[in-house]
Amino acid sequence: MEAGARPSVEVRLASPRGFCAGVDRAIQMVERAIAKYGAPIYVRHEIVHNRTVVERLAALGAVFIEDVADCPSDRPLVFSAHGAPKAAFGEAAARGIFTLDATCPLVSKVHNEAEQHQVAGRHVIVIGHAGHPEVIGLLGRLPPGAMSLIQTVQDACGFMWDPSKPLAFVTQTTLSVDEAAEIMGVLKARFPDIAAPAKEDICYATTNRQQAVKQMAQGCDLVLVVGSKTSSNSLRLVEVAARWGAKDARLIDGADDIDWAWFKDKAVVGLTSGASSPESLVEKVLEALGARYDLLVREVAHVRETLTFKLPRVLAE
Repeated sequence: MEAGARPSVEVRLASPRGFCAGVDRAIQMVERAIAKYGAPIYVRHEIVHNRTVVERLAALGAVFIEDVADCPSDRPLVFSAHGAPKAAFGEAAARGIFTLDATCPLVSKVHNEAEQHQVAGRHVIVIGHAGHPEVIGLLGRLPPGAMSLIQTVQDACGFMWDPSKPLAFVTQTTLSVDEAAEIMGVLKARFPDIAAPAKEDICYATTNRQQAVKQMAQGCDLVLVVGSKTSSNSLRLVEVAARWGAKDARLIDGADDIDWAWFKDKAVVGLTSGASSPESLVEKVLEALGARYDLLVREVAHVRETLTFKLPRVLAE
């Protein structure tokens, strides 16, 4: 390398990445609610798990709360994309609060599946992560005791159930596709008559983003995933990158979180973002890389996404 020359780095840019249809719809709902009803608009939980998005919406007039009791009865309340227990909707209705439900339609599909299994007399296993808002909302759709949470293959191996009693399973939409498949395989082997979803519960965006990372990870010295630590789908992308051949994988909120020591002797870097991360954050990471290295950017494309979800009529007008 000539004196003063900058080192070169190949950047493999995963596609698809970033916002999914459910996230885009939820953000639009908050923006349009503020425009239509004025600030403040209250939102139960972060509308999506991304700090940049939440801070921007807060600046526009969104107030993020965890308890419906903290919403004044005369202001609109938006339920986040992750869904919520029935009790939260019931509390809002009892207080006469006008609500807007931004639950991702694919999460709502899983809720409906669980409710149909209960009607059919089946006990429902939820494959997911304890404490995640989506799982909390899902477990809160049915009465206590109607569902059991399984998080790992070990949980699935140890789950005790009378095989003569009907059983079904549903899954969180943002799981690792590979790990979920292992758990489902154990359940199906142990309980051959278990009712499974007609179509996989893990959402298309989670699957597509993981597949894109699988395609680019092998040969990467480092993979950067732009996403928040509270974002399940972003955390899964880090795990998938490491599992599929990346020598190192890191989760960052944005360019300011990059530790440039990670780049020592790194020639090939993968870059992607979780389903709740705006593309502007990826662009800023590329700008930061371009300020230090000569970049060769190559897109690794899996599929092109075209799905969109309609806004509620009250906001679409």
